[in-house]
Amino acid sequence: MGPGGPERFERTGIMTKNFAHRGYSGKYPENTMLAFRKAVEAGADGIELDVQLTRDGEPVILHDEQVDRTTDGTGWVKDLTLAELRKLDASYLYAGQYGLNPVPTLREYCEFIRDLPVITNIEMKTGVFEYPGMEKKVWDMIREYRLEEKVIISSFNHYTILRMRELAPALKYGFLSETWIIDAGKYCHEHGVACYHPMFRSLTQEAVAELKQYGLEINTYTVNTEEDVRDLAAKGIDAVIGNFPEMARDVLASLQS
Repeated sequence: MGPGGPERFERTGIMTKNFAHRGYSGKYPENTMLAFRKAVEAGADGIELDVQLTRDGEPVILHDEQVDRTTDGTGWVKDLTLAELRKLDASYLYAGQYGLNPVPTLREYCEFIRDLPVITNIEMKTGVFEYPGMEKKVWDMIREYRLEEKVIISSFNHYTILRMRELAPALKYGFLSETWIIDAGKYCHEHGVACYHPMFRSLTQEAVAELKQYGLEINTYTVNTEEDVRDLAAKGIDAVIGNFPEMARDVLASLQS
């Protein structure tokens, strides 16, 4: 039993799970409902997505704090109303391929995923702006759609995790990191966090052993090659988070057989 309590998700025969990073973002516009649907069709065990707040306080799914890279608009998410944001095309980089794909709301996603056997890794994008009150808004929506047993909340802002855990102690939480943290297992354990979400290249044999010593769940990003999927599965990593869930599915299935 890890620091977060008993295992919350059923294991399949494949020990390493396959999470789609921003949906099926290797082939489809990231963090769109299209990418989420295609991830489910590709057999992903989970979907990772990013949540921010609009100017009028609506949780929306977008990775960057600015809309410039992934939409045909410009500006900060925090400065745009939901109505203004929904006018933008989140798939304009794929012009002519997939039609118009607006920035999804978290509510729209929850409606889609509520009855599917898919884990959702909600990354709280509070590394630049803290979005006061976002923790409660996300928690209220999780409860409304009864997703308590099917979510992991992660963030690079570890204070966000601790604040949300005060509101919802029974949820599963993960500390995100893009650095090579010394004694990461001890750090997570001391803060009562059950999961560690590092960049995959930091997962040396020694790092994995230290994390496993504390019974932590290790979910790592961004894993986009067959070689890396195989290596991480051999190390006993709990989930690979990547842009190509169909590839990861096939590699993990081949390891099982």
